[in-house]
Amino acid sequence: MKYRHLGNSGLLVSRICLGTMTFGMKGWGCDQATSKEITNRFIDAGGNFIDTADIYSAGVSEEFVGSAIADHERDDLVIATKCWFRLGTDYLDLYQLHGPDPYTPMEETMGAMDQLVSSGKVRYIGCSNYYGWQIVKANAIAQQHGWSKLISGQHLYNLLRRDVEREILPACQDQGLGLMCWGPLASGLLTGKYDASKGPEKNSRIGLRADIDVPRYWSENSFKIIDAVKAVARETEKSPAQVAFSWLLFDRRVASVIMGSRTVEQAVEGIVSGEWDLSAEHHLHLSNVVPFNHGYPHDWIQTSKANAEGHEI
Repeated sequence: MKYRHLGNSGLLVSRICLGTMTFGMKGWGCDQATSKEITNRFIDAGGNFIDTADIYSAGVSEEFVGSAIADHERDDLVIATKCWFRLGTDYLDLYQLHGPDPYTPMEETMGAMDQLVSSGKVRYIGCSNYYGWQIVKANAIAQQHGWSKLISGQHLYNLLRRDVEREILPACQDQGLGLMCWGPLASGLLTGKYDASKGPEKNSRIGLRADIDVPRYWSENSFKIIDAVKAVARETEKSPAQVAFSWLLFDRRVASVIMGSRTVEQAVEGIVSGEWDLSAEHHLHLSNVVPFNHGYPHDWIQTSKANAEGHEI
């Protein structure tokens, strides 16, 4: 397993982060025995980064994680959550704001986060699902008051949804945040197991979450990209999931990719991407199957730059 620093912090994390939203999740999750075996396989392979949240499986996920890590050396692990009281650990390595709070002033939020760090209960703080401007504002407030700054941003990012490339990823880079990618397989679409003409099976994850995931991912362009991923998988003798993970990790601004597994076999497959690297040629090819439109002001900047380069100054 290869490792990267989480943003500008000294926190060294495995490139694959074990996501535990599946732990205890009814319908498309796994039971406690399976979750424990997945965690053991992940740690034995060199993984040290585990992400959960109090909202996952109504708290059951945190309980399962707490039980699974009890057999391992706590100080060797980096445990990230959106905070509750079920993990059975004396401290959290990373506490993340799960999303923007439109009703609470940012000063109050960042002040409370700093108190958690000062008390020794939390080592580092991060955010999830923030806009780029909110990341910058939060860190500016923290700097003004001498408080702890955000070191990570956990956001939706995969080959089918590249929205973060417009402003969130640049904001993370500017502010020294490492990006943690959730949804790297687009609810399983990037495994290549779905047939565009038939639609998702009702018992599949995307079928059970059709109201969210179908409009988010299911499109003609998505299946063009998926076909290209499967072709690269055949060329490299890897699985489509491994290719999708490694496409994300090609960008050094990405600190870790969150792998959610329902079975031990899925976990073992995903762990490979923590060590294997996609070539620059394959990365460029996959990035351009369906060109990503950065929109304004990116197009204006590029046009202006091209015009300036065509004239002497």
